[in-house]
Amino acid sequence: MKFLFNIFQSVRPGFEEGGRLRAFKPLYEAMENFFFAPGSKAMIAPFARDPLDIKRFMTMVIIALVPALAISFYFFGLRLIAMIMVSYIAGGAVEVAFAIIRKEDINEGFLVTGMLFPMILPPTLPLWMVGVGVAFGVFVGKELFGGTGRNVFNPAIVGRCFLALAYPAAMSGNWVTAGQGMTGRMLEWASAGNVDSVSGATPLVLAKQGQLVNVVDMFIGSISGSIGETSAIAIILGGVFLLLTRVANWRTVVSTLGASFVLAAVFHYNDPERFAPALWHLCAGGLLFGAFFMATDPVTSPITNAGKWMYGIIIGVVTMLIRNFTGYVEGVMFAILLGNIMAPILDEIVFKIRIGRLKSEG
Repeated sequence: MKFLFNIFQSVRPGFEEGGRLRAFKPLYEAMENFFFAPGSKAMIAPFARDPLDIKRFMTMVIIALVPALAISFYFFGLRLIAMIMVSYIAGGAVEVAFAIIRKEDINEGFLVTGMLFPMILPPTLPLWMVGVGVAFGVFVGKELFGGTGRNVFNPAIVGRCFLALAYPAAMSGNWVTAGQGMTGRMLEWASAGNVDSVSGATPLVLAKQGQLVNVVDMFIGSISGSIGETSAIAIILGGVFLLLTRVANWRTVVSTLGASFVLAAVFHYNDPERFAPALWHLCAGGLLFGAFFMATDPVTSPITNAGKWMYGIIIGVVTMLIRNFTGYVEGVMFAILLGNIMAPILDEIVFKIRIGRLKSEG
């Protein structure tokens, strides 16, 4: 690492004021900070910045994604790697371009967005669509609002919604059956052209047709679905890690899953022939993944504890309403976007109530 550090120091002058590569200073500093230094430094003690700086936050999320990534690679194969690479290249290009235009540092926030985005897509979605979707999500969902920390919507979900509306056939027809046996599909390149491997029947699609996939299969992940959303156990393992490290707020997770469970249970109790059981709904689709990894985004969710409870309840309720009473088989992404819109309003309501109480007590 000392050799690499010396290389960075030797080329630094070219990126400073007056250097030929001055325009690319944000890219240089992003790479230097990634390998060697924190995002900010203190001139006096204490020198450590804690505990939740951006780099630590993003690192914890990436670590939490490892179980879902590993089992997704086993079930869906080599194409996962290609989708992640395309996501980082296309989305990263947008990040770099805006950093250069604004003459600002490149933020580590895209490390998570670039990883999350392929996880919420069908396994055989064309790679060019992956690139277009993530570029749109980063551009419209984040950069137009001023970049990391200023965005109103989760960029990954914005990108997925764009693809779902712009290319509905591709987003609903590029599923692939999960691999079986010792190696699964780890050594295979899953392709929509392989007729033997393609299946349009995800658990939520089958549920609309009156067929329920076994909960055990959904718990393990041996089902069709978006890449990172099929294995409930892998998502829960990563989600619990986020909760233990306090990267994700437990109030958002509990309220989202709790509201979904209660409403699904009420529907099932009143008409068990029409509505699936509550536990089935928790394991199906992207509910778990959305609750742990998307809804808990600290930038786009409320900052008050009371607001987080209301925010999660809204997401859980809207998800169940969309799943059960609309033509869409999944409602998590739309529910989270609605929650993002309402997050500032929820915080404002909480603040006004608290201020009103203080005035009345005073």
